[in-house]
Amino acid sequence: MARLRRTPPHELGPEAKTLYDSITSGPRGRFMVDEHGGLTGPFNAMLLSPPVGDPLQRLGAAIRYRSTLTDRARELAILVVAGHQDSAFEQSAHEPIARDLGFTEEQLAALRAGDTPELEDPGERAVLRVARALVTKGDLDDEEYAALGERELFELTTLVGYYTTLALQLRVFRV
Repeated sequence: MARLRRTPPHELGPEAKTLYDSITSGPRGRFMVDEHGGLTGPFNAMLLSPPVGDPLQRLGAAIRYRSTLTDRARELAILVVAGHQDSAFEQSAHEPIARDLGFTEEQLAALRAGDTPELEDPGERAVLRVARALVTKGDLDDEEYAALGERELFELTTLVGYYTTLALQLRVFRV
């Protein structure tokens, strides 16, 4: 059972309402609002502390919409984190995106189970390997470090850290 009530926008204080408007006016906003106007997923908890929630949601937007990771690489890494953290919300939110990007049901099931899906693209295989190392070891050996360019590696480690944070919050607040 959820631990936080989804607060409708008309009940929010000024700072929280500004954050709410920022989240709902962006590209992911229309998917994150329930029938009463409350925020779903990790975004509802962000309203508890707008000074922390706003930079956090902006980081997520940068990762999702402004990084150089391909859409498939990004969703692959998100699903690695979701599978490792057993984050049902992130799985349900990101598996449809991955399907639209061409991931098969077999690949999604493998990611959910922590297994290695068959991937044709060598770049995606490298992202999978590095993301798995990050969630299981919290570090990379020299070979894993060299598998990606430094910018891609920076963006991927940021993505893994961000979605790990969300998975923790989702679990604690029982979203």
